Amino acid sequence: MFNFGISNRMTLYLQIQHTSTWKRNNNSSGFGSTGSFNANNSTMSLEALNGGLSESLAQSPASISPEVRSKLIRPKSLVERARMNVAWLDSSLSIMEQGIREYDILRLKFKFYSFYDLNPKTDAVRINMIYEQAKWQLLAEEIDCTEEEMLMFAALQVQVNLQATMPQSSYDSNGASSPVEDDIDAALTDLQVTLEGSNINNGPSDITQVPELCDYLRFFKPKRFTLKAFKRYWFTCRDLQLRLYKTREETNGSESPAYVINLRGCEVTPDVHLSQGRYGIRLEVPSAEGMTEMWIRCDTEQQYAKWMAACRLAAKGRTLADASYESEVNSITAFLQLQRPAPAPAISPNSLDITPDDYVAPRFVKRFKGKLVQRILEAHANVKDLPLVEAKLNYIKAWQSLPEYGISLFVVRFTGKSKDELLGIANNRLMRMELHSGDHLKTWRYNTMKAWNVNWEVKHMMVQFEEENIIFECQSADCKVVHEFIGGYIFLSMRSKEANQTLNEEMFHKLTGGWL
Repeated sequence: MFNFGISNRMTLYLQIQHTSTWKRNNNSSGFGSTGSFNANNSTMSLEALNGGLSESLAQSPASISPEVRSKLIRPKSLVERARMNVAWLDSSLSIMEQGIREYDILRLKFKFYSFYDLNPKTDAVRINMIYEQAKWQLLAEEIDCTEEEMLMFAALQVQVNLQATMPQSSYDSNGASSPVEDDIDAALTDLQVTLEGSNINNGPSDITQVPELCDYLRFFKPKRFTLKAFKRYWFTCRDLQLRLYKTREETNGSESPAYVINLRGCEVTPDVHLSQGRYGIRLEVPSAEGMTEMWIRCDTEQQYAKWMAACRLAAKGRTLADASYESEVNSITAFLQLQRPAPAPAISPNSLDITPDDYVAPRFVKRFKGKLVQRILEAHANVKDLPLVEAKLNYIKAWQSLPEYGISLFVVRFTGKSKDELLGIANNRLMRMELHSGDHLKTWRYNTMKAWNVNWEVKHMMVQFEEENIIFECQSADCKVVHEFIGGYIFLSMRSKEANQTLNEEMFHKLTGGWL
């Protein structure tokens, strides 16, 4: 039986893409660009399938054939996105047990959006495969982004293609460092972060002064059947809490804040649209009813960077005193700057052969028409100095910053409900969502989960949380797929930082296979 996707460093899975005869002399240029993979290719050994992938997979063709493009699935709605998850193969069974035969075409992709230890020295193949998966999610419109973000992704892709034709500097004489050196580097990095994390940023250290962020921002707490009406409050952020006052003067008196929001454990999502001047932060805050949704709207880019950084760190239990706060602010600012095109391109449009369909999603091709190449190259001026791997890592990081990143959708029917809804599964939570709009109705975090079970006879799944139990039937895929997603994320959350951690394969199959 092929052992796919349960390596400590690789979480790759097979998904049925197309079942037809694949000629051995067929042009294989589609692999790197689409994430497609011929499981029976004679050049790929079983060792390669299990993680020792050929270094040739560290690069991908700049474009794909019309035949491959014609088979690309482009979901038109959230329901269609959910139906795509019906195709995952069962990791508890061999591929032959699931009806896969010689020369059938399978798609190899990362099933769980839980990437870690991406090391430019040793992970060129894995970085490239994640980059390709991110790229084709965007081009196939499996994940949404703004116009500015799409141009930024296209610019990074141009830089990747340009750098792929140039020699790259290696990290040592062999192009890679030894595992021992990697372990030492990782340990030193962890030690540095641990030690610096307890210090006040760069300025003089004063243990009597607790850092605090204050400003006027706009706030909105959604209620059923109400429009988004943001109200202005004086915000303070201190000790993992947001406090909202009607006026600044109330902070000096005995007035109680209008709202107190505990940020530890909350979900923080950007809501930014540069061309519209929108700098928003979406919070999902743990409460007795599950997760409560709240929205914050900033006035400027600088204001957004400071408050977004504060919320992200506080969600992880870190205060403004943490040494990483300034770097987080700078990272957010740099990401926004990447989306602002330069006044003029660094490369002449006539010097490159850019096919728009290879770089942006179809809806943007129609919108920009003849100006698209010029706009892409203007955005490219911001990233023209990035080396190959750094350009790919920037692409991956930007992809991970999108609001819809890492959410796998399923159409389900909850017990007692008369209509279908969406179930979103992420690396740390489950989300009940409206079928057509995708609005979040309720969120449950894994750290409040007590158990999950499947009634295999009626295909009903029950998940027990501290606050309540939920029961649902999956309408768009077999409930085994949902079971494996939840179990897989639980399994991945149990890993340690040790690079040489022993894989507990039995535990993986217990959590994902439906047997305990």
